Amino acid sequence: MLLKYFYDQELAHASYIVGCQKMGEAIVVDPSRNIQSYLDVAKQEKMKIVGSVETHIHADYVSGGRELAERIGSKLYVSDEGPADWKYTFVKEYNHQLLKDGDEFHVGNIKIETLHTPGHTPESLSFLLTDVGGGADRPMGLFTGDFIFVGSTGRPDLLEEVAGQTGTTEPGARDLYRSIQKFRELPDYLQVWPSHGAGSACGKGLGAIPSSTVGYEKMFNEALQFKTEDEFVQYILADQPEAPEYFATMKHVNKHGPKVLGADDELKKMDVADLLKAIESDMVWDVSPAPKYAQQHAAGTINIPTKYIARDGGWIVDYERSFYLIADSTTLTESIRVFREIGADNIAGYFDADEIAAAGLATESYQYKTSSELRRQIKTGDVYLVDVRRRAEWNEGHVAQAAYSFLGSMMQDIGSLPNDKPIVFLCRTGARSAVACSIAQAAGIKDVVNVDGGIVAWKDNGYPVETGDS
Repeated sequence: MLLKYFYDQELAHASYIVGCQKMGEAIVVDPSRNIQSYLDVAKQEKMKIVGSVETHIHADYVSGGRELAERIGSKLYVSDEGPADWKYTFVKEYNHQLLKDGDEFHVGNIKIETLHTPGHTPESLSFLLTDVGGGADRPMGLFTGDFIFVGSTGRPDLLEEVAGQTGTTEPGARDLYRSIQKFRELPDYLQVWPSHGAGSACGKGLGAIPSSTVGYEKMFNEALQFKTEDEFVQYILADQPEAPEYFATMKHVNKHGPKVLGADDELKKMDVADLLKAIESDMVWDVSPAPKYAQQHAAGTINIPTKYIARDGGWIVDYERSFYLIADSTTLTESIRVFREIGADNIAGYFDADEIAAAGLATESYQYKTSSELRRQIKTGDVYLVDVRRRAEWNEGHVAQAAYSFLGSMMQDIGSLPNDKPIVFLCRTGARSAVACSIAQAAGIKDVVNVDGGIVAWKDNGYPVETGDS
């Protein structure tokens, strides 16, 4: 048997190839949209990918199931659990199998058994894997999707927060508790293979370890330590991270089927002479590293460094408008990939960052300053300090003089900032506040400063913070 692990660091997304070497067949579990890595491994292992299996309708990335079905004819294995609103509508176009609790299917000599584990979403499934061809008569592991993570569980509030289904959060939490009781009945030796790791917004407190065991999670997973349903519900609904707005778009895309990209999908390179027109009519995202962007950039552009596209881009990209990228040879390919992984397909083209600089179009800049340089001005009110972190981070400790404005809503809230003094942006280390600086400048607020090192550096200097939602 072959079991291969794939991990997308930007999306904190794990996927897997499971293959029967004797029969030369394999499936992909929770595939990402960039399917080439799976095709490369299958070719290397002399296997044919015959199917893909989804644990649920994902909210944080575009699934690659349809891409695989369209390009290589692989079968789609998807959930048929949950209410009508949570059924896949596009799978009828392809060879597919709808799965319910207790259903089985085979990949060569490997048996896959379906468990319905609702809570994160109503249709969520987990999959037990048994290597029958290797002589096993009991499973070796469980693909848990967004049900059980290392050290955590999936969150039950996404239907209400991003899909607008009011009144679903507490029932989802109670479903999740009952699914956990089902998990507790499984043998301790079973391996646990989740679909996300640390950094994912699909749960709180996810561990960075790629896999675990049922027994270990029973002992040390915080969400599995509650003895009563009410205690668990109170815990799981508290302090969940804000869900990016694009999650609602992903639910729709994955339910109804994403656009098929194909193998030769290339982006048009734009002439720098068209940059100003693009800025006036569309959105232009510069994916340069923040310090480089701060030194010089084209006015009217917004900075989302490549490594933060998945984290920040989903909050501020307008899925209804065309947009352009500014990138160089080191950032272009990866930036396109990540934008498409979060369903931002409306990229009209890209501009070369070096050509823009050479043409003299990078005319704006902003400063990084240390907390030591800024502290006096912050205390006296000579600058307007804005903290752009998540609400839970703010509550844990913030600068007394700071105003709160979450980065995810800054595009809508930017008009409320004063224009009579410099605006200083603060986050944890300086990355999200750099995005905020670019949003402000694109909106016409030119005198902006990024706090270098963020509140971490502020605290390291021994400067005071306040706690609570003040």
